[in-house]
Amino acid sequence: MPKIGKLYSQRFNKEEKHEKNQLWKVLCENYLQKYIPEDSVVLDLGAGYCEFINNIRCKTKLAVDINPDMRSHADSSVQAIVANCTNLKEINDYSVDIVFSSEFFEHLKNAEELFAVLDETRRILKKGGRLIIVCPNIRFVGHKYWDFIDHRLPLTHLGIREALLMHKFYLLKLIPRFLPYTTKGRLPKSPILLKIYLKIPFLWNLFGAQMFVIAKKDQD
Repeated sequence: MPKIGKLYSQRFNKEEKHEKNQLWKVLCENYLQKYIPEDSVVLDLGAGYCEFINNIRCKTKLAVDINPDMRSHADSSVQAIVANCTNLKEINDYSVDIVFSSEFFEHLKNAEELFAVLDETRRILKKGGRLIIVCPNIRFVGHKYWDFIDHRLPLTHLGIREALLMHKFYLLKLIPRFLPYTTKGRLPKSPILLKIYLKIPFLWNLFGAQMFVIAKKDQD
């Protein structure tokens, strides 16, 4: 088993994976789906256990991750691609409507690797295509950001904004505080409570430590 696969199998047991998937069902149905047209081509970048791409409704589903174990978690409706996200050569130019990425950018080595990912994202997006990001915001996470050995690139909402503008994306939505930092925390892991949380943005300012960003590809 590759080291990254071993790391994640150690981090989340079977029960925790099930709990995470139940939360993702709620998150997709009660919040994210309104940004994802059902006739769109969607790519999950750094797909991990494929909780997003399995639960979202769209015409074509693509998932990319460097971990080969990702294939075993993808539904039959998902085209699973094992690749480094800095080189998406299996995906054609201007072929994707929406690129979604959750809890992935913080695992990149440095800003240059982030720039390479954004270059590839821009290449594969159609004209007017969108990039949707959920990512820990170190401004609100603080030192707990480093509790996970594979977190390497510290990011704030302002840093993400700067990188996106640099790569000719313009911001449609930027929420500095959205979801809690991690499902490994002490907050209750209840789908019902998550539904309530998503309906009360005031709570995001109290518990949110991950940013939510939607950016649109500018003209080529």
